[in-house]
Amino acid sequence: MKKVLVVQYSQSGQLTDIVTSILEPLTSVNAARITTITLSPQPAYPFPWSTQEFCDVFPESVAGEPCSLAPLDLPKDHHFDLVILAYQVWYLAPSIPMQSFLQSTAAERLLKGTPVVTVIGCRNMWLLAQERVKRHIHRLGGHLVGNIVLGDRASNLVGVATIAYWMLTGRKDRLWGIFPRPGVDDADIRAASRFGLIIRRALQRDIRSLDQQVLNAVGAVRVEPSYIIFEKRIQKIFNIWSRFIRKKGGPGAPARQRRVSCFFYYLLVAIVVLAPLATVAAKVTLRLRKARIEKAVAYFASNRLEP
Repeated sequence: MKKVLVVQYSQSGQLTDIVTSILEPLTSVNAARITTITLSPQPAYPFPWSTQEFCDVFPESVAGEPCSLAPLDLPKDHHFDLVILAYQVWYLAPSIPMQSFLQSTAAERLLKGTPVVTVIGCRNMWLLAQERVKRHIHRLGGHLVGNIVLGDRASNLVGVATIAYWMLTGRKDRLWGIFPRPGVDDADIRAASRFGLIIRRALQRDIRSLDQQVLNAVGAVRVEPSYIIFEKRIQKIFNIWSRFIRKKGGPGAPARQRRVSCFFYYLLVAIVVLAPLATVAAKVTLRLRKARIEKAVAYFASNRLEP
């Protein structure tokens, strides 16, 4: 029987539900033996967050600095036919727990020479986070064979409001009874089992034959061209803020909390004022650099890794 390892971290449980749905075609017919490792940061990150706690994880998310993880309950046999890495996106980067795992010696043992499928649960922007994960997988000797992304259906500004409401209250109902429910739609989560059918067929043959284009044909990856521009611009600003805050100490350091608060107010201004202007600028850029953007869309929809 094929052996599949799932490595995941989910605060709200949404990502766990996504993975469960994807794996249903395998588990329902005993097509594979599934082992799950749930990452446990020490100390645990809160859910729901306070605004200060949420902004205080920003600098290390951007910098890729690991946190402490509880010892992993690893099986004696470290050989798997497939590893599934399921992660959230924090500030255009993989969540700190997933980044921490990917920098561990355990990850090197588990991923070396092994096919990998990534599963992303996010609001909308995931491109640069996946680039980091690609580089880690390549460095560890793994082979990325598939990527599946499930995101919020809401528009960018509406999604900011609904996700903030969910993160800061822990409630996944409709804000004021007007806004859509936050997060990935329940129907999209249930429908994710279609990806599992494709993975199951590939496992039965050779998982290395898994074709990203086949996954994309049923909606595994959709690249929004404007986000290619947004993410690269935002990342430059985030790098500056990250260095600025970390100069005053590490996570939770009292000396850096004033700078963390300043970053929160910057986010508010960026969302309300700068984001609409950036949207207009992105549309102009898309027209002027059409060929280059089309090439970038094809790249991000694939599993290739550019130097």
